[in-house]
Amino acid sequence: MTSAPAWNYADLWERVAEAVPTRPALIQAERVVSWADFDRRADGLARFLLRAGLTRQSKVAAYLYNAPEYLETYFAAFKAGLAPVNTNYRYVEGELIYLFDNADAEAVVFHASFTPMVERIRSRLPKVRAWIAVAEPGWPIPDFATAYEAAADRCVGRTIAPWGRSGDDLLILYTGGTTGMPKGVMWRQEDLFFVLGAGGNVLLGVPPFGTPDDAGRRAASSEPTVALAAAPLMHGTAQLSSMAALTAGGTIACLPGARFDAEEFWSEAARLKAASAAIVGMAFAAPMLEALEAHPGRWDLASLRRLGSSGTVWSMENKQGLLKHLPGCAIFDGLGSSEAIGLGASNSVPGATAETAKFMAGPDAAVFTEDGRRVARGSGERGQVAVSGFLPVGYYKDPEKTARTFRQYEGRRWSVPGDFATVEADGTLKLLGRGSQVINTGGEKVFPEEVEEAIKRYPGVRDAAVIGAPDPRFGERVCAVVEMADEGAPTLAALSDHVRLHLAAYKAPRALVIAPITRAANGKLDYMAVRAMALERLGRAI
Repeated sequence: MTSAPAWNYADLWERVAEAVPTRPALIQAERVVSWADFDRRADGLARFLLRAGLTRQSKVAAYLYNAPEYLETYFAAFKAGLAPVNTNYRYVEGELIYLFDNADAEAVVFHASFTPMVERIRSRLPKVRAWIAVAEPGWPIPDFATAYEAAADRCVGRTIAPWGRSGDDLLILYTGGTTGMPKGVMWRQEDLFFVLGAGGNVLLGVPPFGTPDDAGRRAASSEPTVALAAAPLMHGTAQLSSMAALTAGGTIACLPGARFDAEEFWSEAARLKAASAAIVGMAFAAPMLEALEAHPGRWDLASLRRLGSSGTVWSMENKQGLLKHLPGCAIFDGLGSSEAIGLGASNSVPGATAETAKFMAGPDAAVFTEDGRRVARGSGERGQVAVSGFLPVGYYKDPEKTARTFRQYEGRRWSVPGDFATVEADGTLKLLGRGSQVINTGGEKVFPEEVEEAIKRYPGVRDAAVIGAPDPRFGERVCAVVEMADEGAPTLAALSDHVRLHLAAYKAPRALVIAPITRAANGKLDYMAVRAMALERLGRAI
């Protein structure tokens, strides 16, 4: 009897590299990394990490903008039996220290422009054995770090650690979630492989792999396709879609600039004849449509067949506008999160655009009430969306949060990330939002209490509340409601600058209301009442 194969991304991508060595694997601007070089450079970095003293499942943090080095770092970690960890490059000192310490990071690969930040925090991170810097124009490699090229660009042969590789090897995906501090979602590579399609595509009739060797055979028989990672690879949307595309023998392209520019996006999509692209909802899609409307016919986008997004609301009106310019394209809008892939999806094509926040439930998804009853179709009852099947192990070093999110219903284990929905008569899900007060601004999660505490440090502030106000581009924007101890009040710019000293820039307020704040006897805020008052005042101010 033959045992089932162990699915590990290092094995899969090595098979692809052997089958199509000269095919581009990674592209950024004029830089092209072939599959052979992708494989070789990851071997070199893996060997360096092992020589630095990392051991089985040691954590390797990628503190990087989108670049070939991001995916090379992940490939290297997989090869050496290490666990890669994403890092939000917008984080400031306290947030980065928390993340690296919580993750037990032993190596950090970072872009050299982050050197000033790294210099401020590295003395407080004694677990880190190796700092590896990716060179950038105008930013020399610091003395305390190893140059990435010195670690990666060497001929060392195949790197396999003494402990080998396993389908149990982890990828840790940190998410802001709803708790204020990021949580590390632990995915076994084998579970992730299956939840991302197991090398197949049901919609296109492509069967899943039977063995890891199928990755090489299918790549050799396929035409190369380019997937444009426009969203940050630090987020699951771009990271996981890129991993699936690489497993299929595709090419991942990153935009030349570190920050998203819609005209640059369309120019790269046309230049590279990209077949697909990963974005994050309206934060990307709104300027993309504006660019197409301002420059009709400027770009040849006939090759683009799929625009994909997940994790944030994407309006029907914007999808309709994009599809007018992209008649051969389908828009895929996924309902899911780092800990719950496959909750639901909507597909839009020209002439048939899905409603905003309405999704077809995934095959392993359901909606449950708080007491564990399955919500019936057309009942109008509200419940939380859940998904079963291939799931994460849980949150890294946090059994309490793991128990709250991963629950037992109907004799099965489910991931319940907190999205509320009703089930329509046709089985579709109508998304209502999170039960907590978390703000989703352009795909970034903002926990109100964290921002409130930063605001309260501003001179003269007596009390503060933070709510999400509707925003046509980002879905929601952070709105601060501030009560002052005296007649003086900060400007929005001054308050935002103050918050940026303590938190990432995307958490800073983009709207401000000065008003008294009433709390209950237990000290709790009535967020719904505060939000209604703030929106009324903002409306009168427009």
